[in-house]
Amino acid sequence: MRRWEWLETTPGRKVTAAEDTGEAIDRWLKESAGMPDKLLARLRREGGIQWRGDRLRLALFPPREPGIEPIWHELEVLHEDDFCLVVHKPAGMAVHPDGSGNGVTLDHAVAAHYAASGENCAVRHIHRLDKETTGPVLYAKNEFAQAVLDEAMRAKAISRQYAAIVRGEVPRSLTVIDLPIGRDRHHAARRRVSPGGQQAVTRIVGTEVWTGASLVKIELETGRTHQIRVHLSHVGHPLYGDALYGGPTAPEVHGSRPLLRQALHGEFLSFAHPWSGEELEIADPWPEDMLQLRNALSGRIG
Repeated sequence: MRRWEWLETTPGRKVTAAEDTGEAIDRWLKESAGMPDKLLARLRREGGIQWRGDRLRLALFPPREPGIEPIWHELEVLHEDDFCLVVHKPAGMAVHPDGSGNGVTLDHAVAAHYAASGENCAVRHIHRLDKETTGPVLYAKNEFAQAVLDEAMRAKAISRQYAAIVRGEVPRSLTVIDLPIGRDRHHAARRRVSPGGQQAVTRIVGTEVWTGASLVKIELETGRTHQIRVHLSHVGHPLYGDALYGGPTAPEVHGSRPLLRQALHGEFLSFAHPWSGEELEIADPWPEDMLQLRNALSGRIG
């Protein structure tokens, strides 16, 4: 239970029956709660660990400055609790500022969401999406959650599934693209498959084939810049709307083009809750432009 900046929990007999309570608390926090040594040491140093009867109190929610200016923007919250926030990132919005000072980013909007909710949280995104890619983005609301979720990202324990609409009929035998990705020396904004690049593994976990186009469901083992776009373009199936990597223009529907960006959307985000360990799967429904493109290419509409 959260009480202001404190979390109250009952670790049970592992602590209550121990001869050395302080040592037992530290062991329980590290082994059962997964608390990083650095955070544990800071809490000890600052009086952030209290033992009262059979209850352990932890100062896990101290007030923090957001670290970025709160700027209001409509925000679709997919999941929120005391430790995590998952929000939908719309097309055309960057996750964080790029130094140019142009435009509201998702981080700005999340800071405004915290302010409106009366929460004094630093804005800490755990992963990113390309500016024109839609889908869920995970935020940690305190230092403990950030440390646990950052480690989960390093251990590839946070699963992300994407839907991409691509040119051509993707063979069902194509299930893994394991090709290194590096910078394109001829184009500053592009990446390319390069023997000297970083390892990049893309898994195709589902395929729906239409006439001249396909829908592919994708999971990433690595998170290289533009990874899905680079890999699919390299094997001859660039994303619709992805001019940077040779993708075709989306067809017109009733006199207008439904999609003016790359056809890539994050459908699901799966991770273990940083405190409870509960497996969470957060779904993010397809945006309208992707739905219209799918319907046009699959023949569901005229």
